[in-house]
Amino acid sequence: MMRLNSIFKTDTRPSEITPKKVLESRRSWMKYGALSLAGIALPARSEDAVKEKKSPLSFDKQKSKYSTNEEKSSYSDITSYNNFYEFGTGKEDPAQYAHQLNTDGWTVEVVGEVLKPRIFDVDQMMSLAPLEERIYRLRCVEAWSMVIPWLGLPLSKILNEVQPTGNARFVEFVSLHDPEQMPGQRRPSLDWPYTEGLRIDEAMNPLTLLTMGLYGELLPNQNGAPVRLVVPWKYGFKSSKSIVTIRLTEHQPRTSWNHSNPSEYGFYSNVNPNVSHPRWSQRKERRIGEFFKRDTELFNGYAEWVSGMYGGMDLSAHF
Repeated sequence: MMRLNSIFKTDTRPSEITPKKVLESRRSWMKYGALSLAGIALPARSEDAVKEKKSPLSFDKQKSKYSTNEEKSSYSDITSYNNFYEFGTGKEDPAQYAHQLNTDGWTVEVVGEVLKPRIFDVDQMMSLAPLEERIYRLRCVEAWSMVIPWLGLPLSKILNEVQPTGNARFVEFVSLHDPEQMPGQRRPSLDWPYTEGLRIDEAMNPLTLLTMGLYGELLPNQNGAPVRLVVPWKYGFKSSKSIVTIRLTEHQPRTSWNHSNPSEYGFYSNVNPNVSHPRWSQRKERRIGEFFKRDTELFNGYAEWVSGMYGGMDLSAHF
């Protein structure tokens, strides 16, 4: 089985992000023309360095029609200001503690209402389609946002491989549960393991990405390595990180935040400026790195591709 090594293992404090060492380049990326980075220590990053560095991942260089034209958030912001409760509730906790996560030999099982259940390693998932860069907005319920150049492939590529049955109406995502590696799981901040869910049409939407990288390189641990979900028209907590199981179900799955506080976190969790969180308004958002707030767009600006899935639904009731 192929081994997936984290390239973001460092004891550096979040305020000093991000020097890191590349322990071992992946054989599959070399197969796709990637550079071998084994043993090279990367210098501290500036935004210019990120833009000039050759990518160790292979992906479609054509601009995706789904990408935003907005200015990308900096690599340092993206990798040092995170929500990942498995490593702590503070925004800097993931960058400080996620280096403990060992992603070698990672697999994802896809089971449930499928004709061909299967266990994929990360190389097998990447072989289903060329990795594509999608520059997506990430909107968090706390009214902050980023613009991130993700690298991944449509989730539909994986689901088509396992052939969903006619009973498959929802897709459940289960993240790793390992308190030894994930110190945040030693506290009852949520009922572990972290679980999320989508309706099958949401999961099959071409915007929905299974993501393995960002900014042209392997996904850092604190951003959900080695494989995470990105659903750009929903709040960021819907994008499960460090996924180990994808389960297709007939009935709506339980989701962690909805289970924890159903009055504040609905199953759908679509970005909707007209539905306020009980403790704050969602009408405005602040882009990380900017001072002034901006108006929040319905469906995070992706209404063109997703609004048709919610025709006839009361979005204030199905929030």
